[in-house]
Amino acid sequence: MRITRKLEFDAGHRIPDHRSQCRHLHGHRYTIMITLRGEIIEASGEPVNGMVMDFSDVKAIAKTHLVDHWDHAFLVYRGDHKVAEFLASMPDHKTVVLDCVPTAENLAQLAFRILDPLYRDTYGNQLRLDRVRLYETPNCWADAVRADLEDR
Repeated sequence: MRITRKLEFDAGHRIPDHRSQCRHLHGHRYTIMITLRGEIIEASGEPVNGMVMDFSDVKAIAKTHLVDHWDHAFLVYRGDHKVAEFLASMPDHKTVVLDCVPTAENLAQLAFRILDPLYRDTYGNQLRLDRVRLYETPNCWADAVRADLEDR
């Protein structure tokens, strides 16, 4: 069985090598869809009976370990020296420095790597993170899928 929980956050970024508008500082209302795969729990009398994982637990883990860090932050590539230095000069600015260019593809893959160990077999039901889908806009998204990442 697969289940999916959707969360949203706002963040700024830029794609320094892009040839059009995305090279400028800008922001997005990101949507992240977290899909877990596992057996349906059969535990009569337990709150998780009939679930793969409680949706509120899916949310709490993603919020604590990812969304709260990226929400209302500027996601900057470490190699984008001028912007990284500018952001570092601003006292108390919420900046997340990344080892990759903050494209939707890289952010989805990074989110998968951050969240993957946190959802492993939480209820003894073969639970695994299956996919992270990150919407940069309502019409554009990237998928980081376990099967694809394991092939590497």
